[in-house]
Amino acid sequence: MVIFYRRLPKFEYIKPESQNMLFEILSDNKNCSVYAGGTDLIPKLKKRLIKPPDVLIDLKGLNELDYIKIEGGALKIGALSTIYSVATSKIVIEKFNILSQAAKSIAAFQIQNRGTIVGNICNAVPSADSAPALLVLNAKLNIKKKDGSRKVNIDEFFIGPNKTVLDKDEIVTEVEISEVPSSFKGIYYKLSTRGKMDLATVGVAVLLGSDNGRFSDIRIGLGAVAPTPIRAKRAEELLKGEKINKELINNAARIASDESSPIDDHRASATYRKIMVETLVKRAICRLTEVG
Repeated sequence: MVIFYRRLPKFEYIKPESQNMLFEILSDNKNCSVYAGGTDLIPKLKKRLIKPPDVLIDLKGLNELDYIKIEGGALKIGALSTIYSVATSKIVIEKFNILSQAAKSIAAFQIQNRGTIVGNICNAVPSADSAPALLVLNAKLNIKKKDGSRKVNIDEFFIGPNKTVLDKDEIVTEVEISEVPSSFKGIYYKLSTRGKMDLATVGVAVLLGSDNGRFSDIRIGLGAVAPTPIRAKRAEELLKGEKINKELINNAARIASDESSPIDDHRASATYRKIMVETLVKRAICRLTEVG
C-alpha cells in the first residue's frame, strides 16, 4: 500500500538558543509541541494524526542537553542524547547493558541517529522499546519548567497511551539511573514482525541478581501489552528470596502473563501476546539464571 504524505500543516517554528528562551515560550498560552528528533512527531503531523501546534519548538539548539555521563553515582542521559549514542555508549554497555540492548532494538540506524531516548519515552506509546528497560532500572526523570523542576519515577510517568504526567509548560531534561550492582544481569527481548524495523508486539525486560542459588532481586518490565509499559510486580514478588528452580520460574512467567492486559490489533491478538509474555519472561529468566 502506498502512503501519501501530505505537506506539513502551518505552524510557527522556533529553535531556542537557550533554556530561558525555551521556557519563556512554553509559559505562554499558545499550543506548543516540543521535539528533539521528530521521528514520531513529524510523520504524525504530515498524516494529520494529531492537531497541529501553534508553535513547533526544536530543541536541537540546546547543546548542553546532549550528554551521557556518570555523576554522583548515577547515569545521566540528557534530553538530546540520541538513541544510537545510548546504544553504543561504553558507560551504558558496561554498567547498564539492558538499556543498550533496548536502544539497539529501536528502528533503523537513521532513526537511531536522529531520535532520542527521552523522545522515545515522552512519546509514551505502550510499545516503546526503551521503557521496559528503564522500568527495571528504576529510572527517574528530571522535569523542568520556567519556575521550577521536579523528579518523577518512570513508573509514575506514563498515565495512558500517548499520555504522560508532563504539563504543557514542562519538558524532560534528563534521565537519571542509579548504578546497579555489578553482579546483576539483564536482558531485553523484543518480539516484532520485522525485527527492530517494526514496533514491538511484545517487549520484555528482566533484570536480576542472585545469591547462593536464590533470587536476591528481580525486576520484570513489559511493553506493548497494557495501556502503558508496566512492571510485573506479582511475578517479581513470587521470585524474590526464593531458590532458583524451573517450576518457580514457570509459575512466575504465567503470573506475568496474567498481569498483562493486551489488546487485539493488526500486529497480534491479545491471546497471542499473553502467550508470548509468558514465553519470553520464562526464556529471559532461564537464560539469566542458566536454568535448563
